[in-house]
Amino acid sequence: MAITDPAGHPMTPLTRSRGRLLIVEDQRSHRELIADLLTSEGYDVVTAQDGVDALNQLAAPLPDVIISDLKMPRMSGVEFLAVVRRRYPDLPLIAISGEFEGNDVPPGVPADAYLEKGAFSFSQLRTKITDLLSAPSRTEPVIGFVAASASEL
Repeated sequence: MAITDPAGHPMTPLTRSRGRLLIVEDQRSHRELIADLLTSEGYDVVTAQDGVDALNQLAAPLPDVIISDLKMPRMSGVEFLAVVRRRYPDLPLIAISGEFEGNDVPPGVPADAYLEKGAFSFSQLRTKITDLLSAPSRTEPVIGFVAASASEL
């Protein structure tokens, strides 16, 4: 059976989606720019204007990665990401905000990666997404040695 895009055109391995992304951003211009750039990279992109809207979109199929602003009306990105982390602990999360400097995940933000709004490049975002998609699941079993004593190592 051939795989087709929504318009019914056959999809080859090169035209298939690289992954499903959910972009949560209250500023429409930022949301649309990020969505357009990631769509052009081959991702299937869904958008939400805030945390409440995003929670309503978390249905099957789940996104492979969520990219969320932190400062939004109705439900902040921190609140939204906390709910997602509790419900779907293995779902990779990227936080974006101008509230914190640097590229380290700020304390108290339940995300796997962080980018400072206005200071990151599209290349950096692409790299974070690729790294998270290729990382092993946090709940996958660790394959290793089981020794009865330290002398067996």
